[in-house]
Amino acid sequence: MTQPVNVEVDGQLFEVRERPDGSGHHDFTWLSGPNPGYGFSSKTSDGSPHSQTDLVESIRSFLAQVDPATGYIE
Repeated sequence: MTQPVNVEVDGQLFEVRERPDGSGHHDFTWLSGPNPGYGFSSKTSDGSPHSQTDLVESIRSFLAQVDPATGYIE
């Protein structure tokens, strides 16, 4: 993945960017969330790109930690 891609998970939309250094590091921006620009980063242990399944699992894990009242991780 060289260009950012949009990934929708459980009704929530994220833009996912792979960092260009080939480190397996991805930045996720929560486009449909209540806080503009908010998101998270994730990195694979071996430097390989995330699979589509990995992207979805990372997003679900993030969403499970978000406080619905604030839109931020508790």
